[in-house]
This record gives sequence, structure tokens and C-alpha cells, in this order.
Amino acid sequence: MAQHHTATGTAAWTDLLRSLKDSAVSGLRGAPKRKVIGSKAYWYDHYRIGTATADRYIGEDTEELRSRLSRQKALAQSEKQAGRDRARLMRTLRAEGYLMTDAGTGQIISAMAKTGVFRLGGTLVGTQAFRCYEGELGVRIGFDQAAVTDDIDIASFERLSLVLQDSVDSPLAEVFSELKFDPVPALGKGKVWRWQQTARRTLVEFLTPSFSEQEKIRDLPALGVSAQSLHFLNYLIAEPLQTPLLYRSGVLIQIPRPERYAIHKLIVADRRRGGPDALKSRKDRTQAAFLISVLANERPEDLAEAYEDALDRGPAWRSRIAASLSKMPETQAVLEEIGR
Repeated sequence: MAQHHTATGTAAWTDLLRSLKDSAVSGLRGAPKRKVIGSKAYWYDHYRIGTATADRYIGEDTEELRSRLSRQKALAQSEKQAGRDRARLMRTLRAEGYLMTDAGTGQIISAMAKTGVFRLGGTLVGTQAFRCYEGELGVRIGFDQAAVTDDIDIASFERLSLVLQDSVDSPLAEVFSELKFDPVPALGKGKVWRWQQTARRTLVEFLTPSFSEQEKIRDLPALGVSAQSLHFLNYLIAEPLQTPLLYRSGVLIQIPRPERYAIHKLIVADRRRGGPDALKSRKDRTQAAFLISVLANERPEDLAEAYEDALDRGPAWRSRIAASLSKMPETQAVLEEIGR
């Protein structure tokens, strides 16, 4: 049975998330402008640069975002105090025992956030995202589930990257160079989707869903990088959540929904077979088992919907999931129970 955080910690995490979302719209340079692109609407910061105008992407049109934009001037006036409040909330979360992001990882992810990676649709995936579910679910995550990894994986939809008609504030190649990263060119492609930091052995990878038979290298124009396309990834990063990265005074990022993360880990675990991947496969199953156990009690409807969605996507999906669950009888029983 998972151990829950206290009401004090949960309240601090909730207040931190709200404050970071407020801060994201407090520094607009011009006036909010709504654009309809295809079947969706998006908000942009519309401002003038000399004789020209520019549109900087803010976010997808939601009632929550519209409410914040209507209070933008008040939020801007109170931002200095809000920053002090966020530092206080982070002190509370440290005292409550929340998993903090180490300095090296925090520096890298916050640099990407500052230049607009998460604002423009990037989603943090993998173990770094899993650690963030402590706040989202209000439960303590143990070392076995959140074993430290130096890898940082960012996923984004190629189509979204094209639709937004905006780009990062500073080229990521420059950001990574300042942090002592070297590009790892894709063999025979002349494109870069990975950067390696020699001093810490940290590897940053960019990923995107594959909608074709082959998993090719694709471009993400909004982020100005290439990405490795992968099957099954579209399911993971659909409808991501905003959450605080617990570093310094908090950093607003995006992560997958926990129920989708859990089911996706069952698929990924079966894709990793033999050699060094065997250890990663066991970690995938451990994380999936933990989240499924928690969600079955906390959000059974969300878990059941995500599980059914994955099973309905075809025989390849069902085969991968079944193969992992054959090694996880307790987790399989939990999913069977919520599916009734």
C-alpha cells in the first residue's frame, strides 16, 4: 500500500502548481490573441517589434487559461511576491520529504523550459517524469521505483510542432553547448536528436510518435531539433499534464497522464529484451505496477479508460501488454478487477 503525503504537503504542491501557471501568463509583452487553427483554438501573445508584429504561443484554448488571461495585469503586478511565495512552498515540500530534482538535471530541464520547450508542446517522459507523480497523486515514491537516471527524454508531436507557428526563444543547440553538451549525430542522417554531456554522462533525447511502419528520424520545427520516431508514443503523450519540477523555486513542465504512463510502460517493457535492456524492462514493470496499484484506488475510472483505450488499438498493443502482465500476476489481477 502506497504511503500518502500529508495534507500540508499536498496543499503546498497544489499552490505551487497554481502559482507557476499564473506566472506563465504574467509576463506578456502585448495583448492576448486567439487563433483558430484547424479544429482547435490557441492563444498567442501578440506584440509589436519595431514596425512588425509577432505572435508568441501561450497555450491551447481552455477555460482555465482564459481565466488567467483575464487576470493577467493583476498577476503581473503580484509576480514578485508570488516568486517569494514559491520559494517558501518549495521549502515546505523539502521538509515534507518530496523527491527533489538534483542540481544537474534541474539545470538542464529548467534551461529547456526557459527557452520554451514545454510551452511549445514538449513533454518530459521516462523516469524523470515518473518522479513528478509524487505531487500529482499525493503518494511517496520509493527508491526502487524512482531509481536515479541521468537520461532526460523529451517527446512531442511533429504535427503540433508545425501547427503552432512559433519556435523556441533560443536555439537548443546553443542552450546545450552552454551546458557542455555535445551533439550525437544520427548515423547517415546528418540530423541531431541526442546530446551527450560528457562530465555527467547525461543524455538528452528527443522523441516523436511514429505513424508509419518504420521508426525514422523526424523534425520538430518548433523546437528546432530532430527526433527519433517511436511506435506507441502517440498514446503516451496525448493530453499531457502541467506539473511543477521540484527544482529551485519550481519549474513548470509537462508530463504524461499517470494512467497512460503506467499502461505505456507495460508496452515498453516488452519491447526491451535481453542484455542491458533487461534491467530497464524490470524498471518499467516496477513503475507500471506501482502506478496501477495507486490509480486503482485513487482514480480507477481513469485507469480503466486508459487500459481499454490501449487494448482497443489493435493486436500488437494487446500482445505487448499481455506479455508484460504475464510476469506481473498481481498487476494483471488489478486491471482485470477494474475492467469488470
